[in-house]
Amino acid sequence: MSVSPQQKTALYAVGVVLVMGSLAWASVPLYNLFCRVTGFGGTPLVAEAGSDVVLDQTITIRFDASLERGMPWEFRPQVREMELRIGETGLAFYEAHNPTDRPVLGQASYNIAPYSAGGFFSKIDCFCFTEQLLQPGETALMPVTFFVDPAIVDDRDGKFVKHITLSYTFHEIDLPEPEGGVQAALQVAPAGTDVN
Repeated sequence: MSVSPQQKTALYAVGVVLVMGSLAWASVPLYNLFCRVTGFGGTPLVAEAGSDVVLDQTITIRFDASLERGMPWEFRPQVREMELRIGETGLAFYEAHNPTDRPVLGQASYNIAPYSAGGFFSKIDCFCFTEQLLQPGETALMPVTFFVDPAIVDDRDGKFVKHITLSYTFHEIDLPEPEGGVQAALQVAPAGTDVN
């Protein structure tokens, strides 16, 4: 069976579209992974434990909080800034409040400024690693444990950094559906129980 030149061109065009679509689909997760591994774009690194080395030199960490449009929470840092020795483990808290009459599930995105410090700012534990659910009227303190890698003082750009800003933005995400959905909930609810 022979393939005409028009069919070859059409197959080639479809192949190009499929390859480009696949690359576009994979680009966001791959870029996020790249940023998490390298600290590129101000993305902080994740560490298992604090630094073994603590320098006498200090650095000021500033804390920033914002909400995506439509996110109904109130969200702010407990302190606006703290001074730490480079390599010292720091602990900061953010406060979130859900003033609504419904549960709200949120996920925080984060970055570091200046970007040149992203590869040296390591989080040991953070509320941003998981989704956060606040019930109606609930207020929660959310911790972040971190340190600035002493290698920053030897970096060509990093050695000039005197302030680092850690910024979080909370986004509302959909609440998960109960397993089996509404029909399953109706089937297991005892008689006389309202299921909303």
